[in-house]
Amino acid sequence: MIHDSLVDAGNVQIAVRDFGGDAPPLLLLHGAGGNLAQMTTLARALRPHHRVVTLDLRGHGRSADGPWSWDAALGDLAAVCVQLELTRPAVVGHSLGGMLAALWGERHPESPGVVSLDGNPPPTRPEQLPGLDREKAEAELERLTGAFDMMQAAAGQTVEAAELADLVERQQMAARDMGANEKVWIEGFRRNMVHGKDGRTTLRPSFETTTAVRALMNELDLAPVYAATTCPELLVLATRDLPEQEPFADLYAAHRRFLLAQAQAAPNLRYLQLADASHAMVIEQPAVLASLITGFLDEHR
Repeated sequence: MIHDSLVDAGNVQIAVRDFGGDAPPLLLLHGAGGNLAQMTTLARALRPHHRVVTLDLRGHGRSADGPWSWDAALGDLAAVCVQLELTRPAVVGHSLGGMLAALWGERHPESPGVVSLDGNPPPTRPEQLPGLDREKAEAELERLTGAFDMMQAAAGQTVEAAELADLVERQQMAARDMGANEKVWIEGFRRNMVHGKDGRTTLRPSFETTTAVRALMNELDLAPVYAATTCPELLVLATRDLPEQEPFADLYAAHRRFLLAQAQAAPNLRYLQLADASHAMVIEQPAVLASLITGFLDEHR
């Protein structure tokens, strides 16, 4: 039943995985730096109730590189819908994919519903950190920017053939630490590899894609998007830190307060804080999320 294909979206080809079925269609979108394989467990949990279609966003996985903008990415989604004959799909996304889901909902009032799984731009201004005095907020933001700068600089790195086995083993250990499906985790890791004829492997997304996506997320304000959206919309918020976020515990606690206040101020937005969930909620609680998503969409059919 599962079918992989490439969809021509104009200047790029988008890699798509269709889980099949005759149930109402649902587009499932991954986060920045990921790919469609990382949504497999959630897709399987949703499949009894939906025809689930996942895809690699441009510049990720097996999709082609292309200039990154919100309009371009939304155009890719529209091309997938046309090619696969998905009429009025629900759109569910995690992280960057959640931001795209919110933007899709704003532009498609006919949508049966959009769901954002912790799809929030990162904090960039002191006013997004309520409860911290301005001096501390600015210092924490500077530290966070430095951490993101290091991650950005490492994007698109090249790996020698002799290093691959050790790299895969470290990913297997990471999967076990997270309690994730190891096979799915490794597929996601390998899907972001491009093997060259010189024996070297380049990791995706590239530095250029990572830089463009980071700039777009930093500049995005979702408050007016929520206010303008008329189709059903659900935002699922994290309630605890990832291990790599723990050195910034005060910053992320303050930002969660900001996100909650922002959600409460949007009259047409339904939101919930998912108990014991970090930003990696798709890995941690796929069955719970599938139930929440299906229940929400069923209410609005």
